[in-house]
Amino acid sequence: MLAIAGSDSGAGAGIQADLKAMAAQGVYGLSAITAVTAQNTVSVEKVHMLPPEMVDAQIDAVLNDFPVEVVKTGMLGEAKIAGIVAAKLRQYKIRKLVLDPVMVAKSGDMLLESSAQQTLQEELIPLALLITPNIPEAEVLCGHHVKTSADLKSAARIIHNRGPSYVLLKGGHAKGKEAVDILYDGEKYYYYRAPRIATKNTHGTGCTFASAIAAHLALGKTVPLAVKAAREYLQRIIPYGLNIGQGHGPLDHFRTCRTKLRDTN
Repeated sequence: MLAIAGSDSGAGAGIQADLKAMAAQGVYGLSAITAVTAQNTVSVEKVHMLPPEMVDAQIDAVLNDFPVEVVKTGMLGEAKIAGIVAAKLRQYKIRKLVLDPVMVAKSGDMLLESSAQQTLQEELIPLALLITPNIPEAEVLCGHHVKTSADLKSAARIIHNRGPSYVLLKGGHAKGKEAVDILYDGEKYYYYRAPRIATKNTHGTGCTFASAIAAHLALGKTVPLAVKAAREYLQRIIPYGLNIGQGHGPLDHFRTCRTKLRDTN
């Protein structure tokens, strides 16, 4: 499967997290990089967008050679790159797109130009099998505040009307003892509940979750079951987030893999 996203020099989020999450599910990950960031656990110091023609060339190089059924997108940064990605998905007839609408880093730094939001909504969202916004992203996409469970359901309906087959609203930014994610397919709501884990080391959680879902789709699962498997994976590794750096540390993507190896030895 292919991840199209930005590079995180701290390796906790972005394309680095995508590839780690895919590998941890047993899936071979390919990449097309949209941007290079000078980033650590505290902030995004600088962003350099790659030339759109280079993004275009990376996608062509991969899709002309490898059998790719699932694509996951993360940071796209600017409208022209978002437009190129949409065009390539149509050209290669990619039916399974997991769209992580990366807009703001955990540090608060903006990762999507305002001009690109329109392209995202008009060209990419209608192509998505699944879109995975967190609550702040959902508020931008649906145009109203999301505070209650009723707000979550309303936001899911509004975003679903833009064209994706499924909407997964991630509840990590909400309050409460449980973190509740809601999946909506246009008719039915699926709820994924898990105890909230007290830790600051969650850098790259959104990228990891979306990539793990995409990996399980590549393994043949349905969307509800892929979300369930990815949610369980995330819940197993979050307690072991790495306490490195001065801000939000990264996840330990291969924690469960090492545990399995120890159990078999």
